Amino acid sequence: MAYCWAHARRKLKEVFDRDGSEIAAEGLRRIAEFYKVEAEIRGMRPGQRLSARQTRTAPLVAAFGEWLQEQRLRVSAKSRLGEKLAYIHYHWDGLQTFLREGRVEIDSNGVENLIRPIALNRKHALFAGHDEGGKAWGRIASLIETAKINGVEPFAYLKATLEAIADGHPKSRIDELLPWNFNPSS
Repeated sequence: MAYCWAHARRKLKEVFDRDGSEIAAEGLRRIAEFYKVEAEIRGMRPGQRLSARQTRTAPLVAAFGEWLQEQRLRVSAKSRLGEKLAYIHYHWDGLQTFLREGRVEIDSNGVENLIRPIALNRKHALFAGHDEGGKAWGRIASLIETAKINGVEPFAYLKATLEAIADGHPKSRIDELLPWNFNPSS
């Protein structure tokens, strides 16, 4: 399972912003080095990214791992910083997944940015006036945002899909009506 370096970074940033910790600052500096490599290889094919990561980033991550263990020995596990370092340690294997697979991103920021509108739309459904209305709005909002993510114009998608259902589209082939399968000419 892949874990997100942005979340690990955020743990150290919280401590740095609150306490000005030099240890947290050093962790942030080290993580920034990983992101610097990622910025340079963004858009490359997975095999190229994997090769660059193994050559350039893997040694940085290994050094971070050693540094992490040293700091965990120095800092009380019950302190705020100790808890954040323990979080990173606990997820260590998953944080290294991007070094073994070129298709895996270093963090989940891209996906989170894509699904944020869906989550916000669902949250807005809480104010639909009624539980069933909220559930219905949440479903519609999910379809609209999923259509957008898949490059489909939402109104055209919903119109065609509702027409297909009204015309007796079989339930056994419902997957044909999902946004990523939508063909505007059909």
